[in-house]
Amino acid sequence: MPEVWQPAGAAVLQLLDKVDAQSSTLTIKAGESAQYGALTIAVQACDVSTPNEKQDATAFLDITDSHPDAPSFHGWMLKSDPSVSMLQHPIYDVRVLGCQP
Repeated sequence: MPEVWQPAGAAVLQLLDKVDAQSSTLTIKAGESAQYGALTIAVQACDVSTPNEKQDATAFLDITDSHPDAPSFHGWMLKSDPSVSMLQHPIYDVRVLGCQP
């Protein structure tokens, strides 16, 4: 079976604050984390599809909110199909735009 994913060094994420409609783009290196509002976003890995496959990217994210009882996320998010695995949060939306070396 051929390799479909190749590791990359950083995830490029689009973040949206639904309350004030502010959108930001963050690049976070694998193994590092960043803050966005009340969220802490840790990138565990970011992979891109091999050149002979349909172009896609996926990131393994740990997303936590500083507020007690707020939703969190732990898992893979796909660029091509964000609805498959997403953060279910009333204020924030997080999507994978791609990966960088």
